[in-house]
Formats: sequence, C-alpha cells, structure tokens
Amino acid sequence: MTTLRPFDVMDLFKFNNVNLDINTETYGFQFYLHYMVNYPEYYQVAEHPNGQIMAYVMGKIEGRETEWHGHVTALSVAHDYRRLGLAAYMMEFLEKTSEARKAYFVDLFVRISNTVAISLYEKLGYVVYREIIGYYTGDRDENAYDMRKSLSRDPEKIAMIPLGFPVHSRDVD
Repeated sequence: MTTLRPFDVMDLFKFNNVNLDINTETYGFQFYLHYMVNYPEYYQVAEHPNGQIMAYVMGKIEGRETEWHGHVTALSVAHDYRRLGLAAYMMEFLEKTSEARKAYFVDLFVRISNTVAISLYEKLGYVVYREIIGYYTGDRDENAYDMRKSLSRDPEKIAMIPLGFPVHSRDVD
C-alpha cells in the first residue's frame, strides 16, 4: 500500500527516479532544503512499500492581500507510477493546505509543450491565466503557462480571469 507522508531530508537521496522526466525541473540541494525548512506543510511524497519514492509535490504560500496564494513549485510522478491518480492526489493535498492557510487561489507554471500536464491541470479545474515569455532557460528554453485555480476565498473566481496578453519572465514575481 502506498504511504503518503511529509517529505523527509533523507528523501533527497531517494527521489532521483522521480526527477528523471524531461519535464521535471531539478534544483540544487539547498533549494529543496529551503522548502523543507520554510514550507514543510507544502512538501509531500508518495512512497511505495519497497521504499521507492513514487511521486512528490513541493510548494509554498506567498503574496499579499488578494494575491495571497499557494504555489506549486514542483510536482512529479515517477514513470512507473503514472496513471494511478497520484498527481491529482498531490494537487488536492496542496490545495487543501492552501485553503487552510486562507489562500485565494493556487497557481503553477508549466512548460507550454507539456500537454499531458496541462490537460491534467485543466481536468482539475485550472485555467491558463497568462503565458510567461522566456520562463524556462537552459537546455530547453521555453515559455510557460501560469495556470490558476480559485479557492473558496475567491468565490467569484477573479484570480482565474485570463490576463489576455503574455508577460516576460523578468516581470513575474
């Protein structure tokens, strides 16, 4: 049976199988530790009975006033464990955590070429709020979609009204 639990520092040595996907952004050790220390309630893993990490989500809470929101920094499911509903569960976890923190919405950034993820997020109620030009840099330069889903604190779904024009990554907080 799959165990869903908070991320532990030792997981940093066990989650490479999840990060092998071309669409998963990987970060330095310090980055992951920063999230563990500052946003532990937003960091969750799904662990197989054999101890292998099946999936993880990491996020944070940020913003001010009506921009107070949960942010999905990374969500990834290991190839062998896809199509089991783990990504949807991880997103629900992060949304509930954001609701508890009285956030107005949850947002995430996704490569515009990652149609599988975009489709999943749309099924979960997210909409493309805006396109961010030059968000991803490195081996695969690419634009991103900023996708959003309003929470109960935003009953009119104002946070989900599309911006209507792209913005440059340098102009994104």
